[in-house]
Amino acid sequence: MTTDQGEAERFVRQFADESGTGDDALRARLAAIRREIAETGSYRHTPEELAFGAKVAWRNSARCIGRLYWQSLRVRDRRHVTGPADVAAECFAHLRAATNGGRLRPVVTVFPQDDAEGAPVLIWNEQLIRYAGYLRFEGGCTGDPRGFGLTELATKLGWEGAGGPFDVLPLVIQTREHGLQWFGVPPEVVLEVPLSHPALPWFADLGLRWHAVPAISHMRLRIGGISYSAAPFNGWYMGTEIGVRNLCDSDRYDILPEVGRRLGLDTSSARTLWRDQALVEVNRAVLHSFDAAGVTIADHHTESARFLRHVAREETAGRACPADWSWIVPPMSGGLTPVYHRYYDDHRPRPDFHLDDGARLRAQGVAAEEHRPGGPEYGEAGQPAGWASRTGAG
Repeated sequence: MTTDQGEAERFVRQFADESGTGDDALRARLAAIRREIAETGSYRHTPEELAFGAKVAWRNSARCIGRLYWQSLRVRDRRHVTGPADVAAECFAHLRAATNGGRLRPVVTVFPQDDAEGAPVLIWNEQLIRYAGYLRFEGGCTGDPRGFGLTELATKLGWEGAGGPFDVLPLVIQTREHGLQWFGVPPEVVLEVPLSHPALPWFADLGLRWHAVPAISHMRLRIGGISYSAAPFNGWYMGTEIGVRNLCDSDRYDILPEVGRRLGLDTSSARTLWRDQALVEVNRAVLHSFDAAGVTIADHHTESARFLRHVAREETAGRACPADWSWIVPPMSGGLTPVYHRYYDDHRPRPDFHLDDGARLRAQGVAAEEHRPGGPEYGEAGQPAGWASRTGAG
């Protein structure tokens, strides 16, 4: 598949415009890209183009509220890394760099670009750190239900989870030469925060914790017509991502009923607003715990104000700021935040990070049609022999 030359040229012109590249240098670069595409069907970014493109992709991420600091993104160019063990090692190095002793840093690690045969490297995990999910024989589940599919796949590949509520899933990495392999995440690169509450001593007895670095690892980075299917990146958490979505959604850890019971709330009817009261206390616990541990986290009120500063800066620079309202508005007390009371530009400019259907399936432990792993241990459906997914494919 030939790279879209028009998209490549638009990106290079954008890079030249925003970086102050002179006209002669721009003309020479455009001529070089045209020759390279004509000869090979694609081209290769310079390190400077890659760094700029990754930063702009974050700037263009319509679902991210934390884009004020897009220019601070640290770009790790690992386009030469193709072996699965080396890819895993670089992911672990990414976590070390991003964690930074609790003072989190935005980081992206870019692995080889896709070519005519597709993706040289795929990371199946949704995030570099996710918790396993186990179905119990007696009913119910342990851990994170979002991890069911990948837990099952990793187990079929030989991983053995401890069966606990917060077992870190291994990385599942696919390369052309080596197929699908798993790599355990070393405990020393996973900073976790035990959750307690500033006024409720019993909260710590719930045994809850969460990891510090939200490193998205299954989204595709597209820059100037080139796709990088493996480009894990992170910022830092907003408290409600943990305290609303991860811990309280009914299809995740679903802790609100237990918290409501321990608070002594009337849970007999939704009209008592017991869920609202319990939700606030969970989110107080998350922010308190991260602060006590010295780990970077944002609250939804502060981050909303910062986002509008970002929008204003973009408008001053003559750029529209793409934003998805349903993602920008926090999932708790949205109407109390300034981002609630306005509309946003919903176009999707490039460079960008985006999620395709194949990545969604892989994060559930299901092989996408175009990237089915090969080898005798795999059946016709692209799954390990004898493997049946509870997601419905198998």
